[in-house]
Amino acid sequence: MSIVRTVPIVVPVLVAAARAVRLQARMTVVTNETMTAQMTGKDGFIAALDQSGGSTPGALRQYGIADDAYSGDEEMFRLMHEMRVRIITAPAFTGEKVIGAILFERTMDGEAQGKPVPHFLWRDRGVVPFLKVDKGLGAERDGVQMMKPMPGLDALLEWAVKLDVYGTKMRSVITGASKEGIAAIVAQQFEVARQIAGHGLMPIIEPEVSIKSPSKAAAEAILNNELTRHLDAMTDGRVMLKLTIPDQADLYEALTRHARVERVVALSGGYKLDDACERLRRNHGMIASFSRALIDDLKKGMNDAEFDATLAAAIDKIYQASTLKA
Repeated sequence: MSIVRTVPIVVPVLVAAARAVRLQARMTVVTNETMTAQMTGKDGFIAALDQSGGSTPGALRQYGIADDAYSGDEEMFRLMHEMRVRIITAPAFTGEKVIGAILFERTMDGEAQGKPVPHFLWRDRGVVPFLKVDKGLGAERDGVQMMKPMPGLDALLEWAVKLDVYGTKMRSVITGASKEGIAAIVAQQFEVARQIAGHGLMPIIEPEVSIKSPSKAAAEAILNNELTRHLDAMTDGRVMLKLTIPDQADLYEALTRHARVERVVALSGGYKLDDACERLRRNHGMIASFSRALIDDLKKGMNDAEFDATLAAAIDKIYQASTLKA
């Protein structure tokens, strides 16, 4: 009798749980499909809000917060999070023009208006969330700085998936026109990209060519060849590319049409906003993924109206450079 009584209770619970799992799976697929459609076909640009430990003090100084205004990493990151929340909650920061945003890990784990930041971005603002996953750069060698090891990457990716993050970004740096160095940096990027794609996330590959490099154009030509070679060797899946705006206009135009590339985005790399936008306008198929060029004119001391107007003007300028080409 106990079995007879238990079955009607347990079975509906198990069925309901199974239905919930299937529903969640369908919702995830729909979300991913909608995000993919936005990233592949919608006009706009990606905001890079992913300054990490090494670059955070400089970003805070630019924002108007001096080094002696805080003590320790926790307070530093709290101030940085407050700045980012002010940006993403501003009226102009919506999916109408900002189609994606790259987050630092602590930002992903934080909240905006009482919600996890990735949920707020996608569900409230229509902005696709990405996550910066690299742990910084190694020492310069053979004209490049490779990514440091990422021993906890799988666990981080699993957590990102639970927060509805769509993809990831990882950065290396190229300082010279070394064929061997650039080949090594691209190989490392694609190797980690395969690990990321295994979690159902979209990898953004970012081998940044330093704008200060005396051999920038030559390095970019080598990089273009290496990227093409690795993309041609892919048998399935896609990646995104985040590249320094090249000295030779449209150098990467063929990559924007490659079957294994979801989108090619441009980093500002230290160029000021107007210069970065003018350079981007000459590169067809590339949209912006600016960081410093987006936020350089924002100051903590601005009132909300000033802050919102300054951000809206920068967003408009970057949007136009991404969509209206020369």
